[in-house]
Amino acid sequence: MPDRVKFTKSRVAAFPQPVSGRATYYDETVQKLALRVTAAGSRTFYVVKRAGAEMVWLKLGTFPDMTVERAREEAEKALGDFAADQNPATIRRARRQEMTVSEFFDNEYNRRHLSKLRSGKRRANVFANHIRPQIGSKKLSDVDRQMVARILGEMDGNGYAGHTINHVRNLVSGMYRHAIEWGFAEANPVSGIRGRKGVKRDRFMRGDELPRFFSSLAAEENETLRDYLLVSLLTGARRSNVLEMRWRDVQLDEGVWTIGRTKNDEPQNVTLSPEAIEILRAREGCHADWVFPGRSKRGHMTEPKSGWKRILDRDELERIRAKIEAASGQVVNQQGSRSIAVQLRGAKAEGERLGIDVSDERLPDLHIHDLRRTLGSWQAKTGASLVIIGKSLNHKSISATAIYARLDLDPVRQSVNIATAAMLEAGGLKPVAKIKQIKGRERSA
Repeated sequence: MPDRVKFTKSRVAAFPQPVSGRATYYDETVQKLALRVTAAGSRTFYVVKRAGAEMVWLKLGTFPDMTVERAREEAEKALGDFAADQNPATIRRARRQEMTVSEFFDNEYNRRHLSKLRSGKRRANVFANHIRPQIGSKKLSDVDRQMVARILGEMDGNGYAGHTINHVRNLVSGMYRHAIEWGFAEANPVSGIRGRKGVKRDRFMRGDELPRFFSSLAAEENETLRDYLLVSLLTGARRSNVLEMRWRDVQLDEGVWTIGRTKNDEPQNVTLSPEAIEILRAREGCHADWVFPGRSKRGHMTEPKSGWKRILDRDELERIRAKIEAASGQVVNQQGSRSIAVQLRGAKAEGERLGIDVSDERLPDLHIHDLRRTLGSWQAKTGASLVIIGKSLNHKSISATAIYARLDLDPVRQSVNIATAAMLEAGGLKPVAKIKQIKGRERSA
């Protein structure tokens, strides 16, 4: 059989296996296309081309996975690259050395950028949950717009909120912006993909909800949690900032708490209302450094989700018990030795047994961050301007930045104090004089 033949499926399959080594055949149609047959029976297509002093054997694929027609197409492409002085073999070697998306995230993006951000841990979780499983093993240059659009589309289909989908989109886009800047990529696959329309959350506690919240909070045995939630409400500060509150940053005599670094990287002077000062003075001596100490490695409270759930569970439990008592005429026995969650499940079961609707007794869709929004909303209800509210909550706005810079704390303090008094009054409490009713029992002297 001649060494140069017109490749067809049947002919390529019929080429005999050599006893040892390998035999090479060339195509008549694309003369640089070769097929090597080994003694083990493998049949592999190559483009054979001289590039300078080097004879390049560029592997295309293995028959029959790669058909003769596909091999010719790939050979023509490779020969076109050679003609343009682009050695495909060199390009492939570079591709083998190219980082995957996960390698770039771990070795470059996280180390050089993300680890320096306060939101770095949250973004790393977004990458781990939504990006790494989908495209983490892909080379940076292999990720295209369709892949990213598919990820976001699947999240849409699975019911993820618009802001969560936008977190994924923005993280991929940010990664590629830096990859381009640092020389690891040439194009951003997010280009042209629009973000989802997010629904801005506007939940805050209304006047009829504050008495329920304060009542459940007053019954909370964990004094640190109780004080943390009160300070969060009365200052409107972000959750992470309150958790990391240090005594060295608090000036009780001046009524100011200084936060050196916030979410938007702007330092903030937080005005402390008389009620907030009362709570903090009662906490002096609890810990040398942290205002809200905890058992974490850092030494302060880290994640009060279980305590927050307990506050909401306790309120719901009391509402259901009141319904059961009203319907049955009997007092429901307290079960202090059992957890609030267990008692709540029992109360729901008893209500259903009695045919009482207990499905709508929980404070609806209330999150810890809504405490911050509650202060701002009550400031607005009591007549504060948007500029004053933005200053007190440390919002960052292009149009208002210059105005914020000229404000002192006096009008902010007045607004916070008025809003605080209004919230406490709506909750059935008097300012300062009865703040200890919210806290529960006083600290022993």
